[in-house]
Amino acid sequence: MEHLNFPNESAEYRAARNALLNDEMALRAQIESVAAKRRALPLGGEVAEDYVFERIGQNSMPERVTMSDLFGSHGTLMLYIFMYGPERDQPCPGCTHLLDGMDGAARHIGQRAALYIVAKSPIARLAAFAHRRGWEHLSLLST
Repeated sequence: MEHLNFPNESAEYRAARNALLNDEMALRAQIESVAAKRRALPLGGEVAEDYVFERIGQNSMPERVTMSDLFGSHGTLMLYIFMYGPERDQPCPGCTHLLDGMDGAARHIGQRAALYIVAKSPIARLAAFAHRRGWEHLSLLST
């Protein structure tokens, strides 16, 4: 990109900008290298037990569900840990903000992976909060 010049730029600026561009390209190459190593990792260990969660079932009543059942027809299970435990008066504002946006995407994510939002609060409390926020597409679980 040494042929690119901005109006009235100094030679000193251009040299520094070109050096920065080279560093940015090297960083990008390193990020790609690390990502390839992450994708090539061998499988981890098996889960020692089939964890049990609680959710609101088809009959609108709480029901127990095992982690292995959460996959459904998908090979990928995505769990987001929502920081809203029973000791908290209000959930984490950062989590709430993120989930506000994720609610819209959840329908599309669900086409390729199973997505659940997990918190330590009782399932009725989670469902009530989700209703107040207008979340219509997030699947909630209680631990």
